[in-house]
Amino acid sequence: MKRLDGKRALITGAGRGIGLAFARAYIREGASVAIADIDIERARNAAKGLGDAAIAVEMDVTRQDSIDVGVADMVQRLGGIDILVNNAAIFTAAPLVEIERADYERVFAINVSGVLFTMQAVAKHMIERGQGGKIINMASQAGRRGEALVAVYCASKAAVISLTQSAGLNLIEHGINVNAIAPGVVDGEHWEGVDAFFAKYENKAPGEKKREVGDAVPFGRMGRADDLTGMAVFLASAEADYIVAQTYNVDGGNWMS
Repeated sequence: MKRLDGKRALITGAGRGIGLAFARAYIREGASVAIADIDIERARNAAKGLGDAAIAVEMDVTRQDSIDVGVADMVQRLGGIDILVNNAAIFTAAPLVEIERADYERVFAINVSGVLFTMQAVAKHMIERGQGGKIINMASQAGRRGEALVAVYCASKAAVISLTQSAGLNLIEHGINVNAIAPGVVDGEHWEGVDAFFAKYENKAPGEKKREVGDAVPFGRMGRADDLTGMAVFLASAEADYIVAQTYNVDGGNWMS
């Protein structure tokens, strides 16, 4: 028997990167997966590549109506939601005196409000169904500490850790386990944008920051999306039934807590 046999998972921001890696891992373990993404064509292409166990769902986590429609769509098509992974997020960086309010508001709309209100919508479904569930929020090592140029992103991920704690304590009475994963530096196409911020503000050559942070990881390299899938499967499985409101570092030794 596979670890997630018969389970149905909703993963936000799953059209690529870490979310897509989680979808592959969940399907290997017997789950059906809804690939939720603001870019529906990207979601459809990703779902097509995963086969019959995957569907595409359009979802913009900054809009309550989009969250509600996306959740209802998945429930109607797959029959319910057993697992939620709040993966959709964006990154930003700037010196404190250059932070723009619009940039701050967009990061918090996706990274914090998006997590809270997607979690709320799915929790309502899980409570009504009465069979519990698993919710996994994607935090970051950036939520464990401040970084000079990354105030807004760090604060948003610290908020995810705090939301995970409060929601975990609140929802466990319904049999819903809420936990989080805090990755370190994970390679992927998003790093082009991250590297560009540091090239601008630290006067580094393109690619230099990426090389530096990879070299600094005690494990010896940057993480890859597949490095996170073991924890994602574990937290979604019955093996994690007694784990509540925790955030697990999966970062090659970058941060100890």
